[in-house]
Amino acid sequence: MSSNSLSRQEDSENDWESDNEEQEEEYHKILRKVDLRLLVPYSFAYVFTQINKNNISNVAILNQETGNNIRHELGDLTSEQWAWCISIFYYPYLFFEAILTLCMKLVGPRPWQSRIMLTWGGFSMLQAATKPKASELPNTSKGYGLLLAVRFFLGLSEALFFTSVLYHYSYWVPARLLSQRTAIFYSWGMLSGAVSGILAYGISFLNQKGVAGHELSGWQYVFLFEGIPTILIGIYLIFFLPNYIPESKFLTGDQKQLLLKKLQKTAPKKDDKTFSWSDIKLLLKQSHFYSFTGIWLFQGIGGWGISYSLPTVIYDLGFTGTAETQLLSMPPSIAGFILLNILGFLLQRQYIKVFPVAFVMTVLQIGCYIVLISTKNNAAKYSMLIIATAISNSLYPVLWPDRIRVAKGASSGTGLAIGFTNSITQLSGILGGQIYQSKFGPLYRVSYAISIVFCVLSCLSVALTWYLVVRDGLLETEGAEKDEGVAVKSG
Repeated sequence: MSSNSLSRQEDSENDWESDNEEQEEEYHKILRKVDLRLLVPYSFAYVFTQINKNNISNVAILNQETGNNIRHELGDLTSEQWAWCISIFYYPYLFFEAILTLCMKLVGPRPWQSRIMLTWGGFSMLQAATKPKASELPNTSKGYGLLLAVRFFLGLSEALFFTSVLYHYSYWVPARLLSQRTAIFYSWGMLSGAVSGILAYGISFLNQKGVAGHELSGWQYVFLFEGIPTILIGIYLIFFLPNYIPESKFLTGDQKQLLLKKLQKTAPKKDDKTFSWSDIKLLLKQSHFYSFTGIWLFQGIGGWGISYSLPTVIYDLGFTGTAETQLLSMPPSIAGFILLNILGFLLQRQYIKVFPVAFVMTVLQIGCYIVLISTKNNAAKYSMLIIATAISNSLYPVLWPDRIRVAKGASSGTGLAIGFTNSITQLSGILGGQIYQSKFGPLYRVSYAISIVFCVLSCLSVALTWYLVVRDGLLETEGAEKDEGVAVKSG
């Protein structure tokens, strides 16, 4: 080959590399535009949906000293009745989340997500109306029954928000680029724990304030005030949330083509069938479908279970009164926020690998619960609660991108994988309130022991899933982390 030919070949390769670098730079500029329209509003929405979801644990001890506590004003509810008030919320998740996640594809993301926020905020505020008249007490059936009914429909309204966000994002961004985005989105939800604590602390001082003869208790104000932002966000989503890449108005034709080009071949697409039996059958044949489900199930009960009663568990440590306990419930959420964003950053840049990190996290979590059972030092117990809660808050978002990445079956397969995996986790809400009933306090040794058992099963499920995806080469394929013909190594 002549020197001129070599020169022309080198020039051609340099031009290709230059074009490729320019395309990558343009691609990431486009992704930032997408994030402004998806990640930012979804993150704000998630903060308030989580606040509304968790405020039941805040009001459990609110104004307990003054006799205006929700459990007392609904007729001195027993610990078993209160556990049902918590768990009834999660039954709609369990039974409807998997299949109804696909409804986002049928209806469209904008109307679907805005509907969730509007109905969610409305039912959240309706919880304030469940207080029976003084003349109706001590008959507990009315207020208790109303709260159960409202919380069931509250759960039904919100059941699909989180999975629909992940499903929606999978139409826009390749799974290999979801690690940090999932971490940011999820960590904003963790901030809800801190915000809930601050709001509950402040709102507790409004107890029995209002127009003469119509004074409201602190717990009623909590439900009213925390439902309003959710409705406002729902109105915003109606007008500004984009649906799919081809019909987006903020992108040029070339930008749309580049986004579609960068999606992996297994990514769901707007023109895919909403439901396909062949996709479902393909999904159910995958062994890792069941091991991933095991992680979400066992971690949900063992790790997440305590979060539904965390303010009560902290209060029983005996540090402070009920108002100050709301503030002490903030550090676990803040610790989770920090941990998750650090992990998301490191994972996105491939400094660490997903499955080794997840395995170590579950082992540390088991150690925390062992310390909680064995130590009598309340400061040590509180420290372990912070670490254990931060780990449980971070484990799912660390694993979600790989869960989506290895799902097969286009829209139906991806949607069902996301929906079913997350729906099985809702057993944590159903059983968590039962496991951490106040009757097991103040030591909660029985509760911690049960958490250890399920955390061990979660750890084993992580190890099994790790083995299966490595054995099948799923993290080295285009459907996993491969983009434009180049495999990206993962855990």
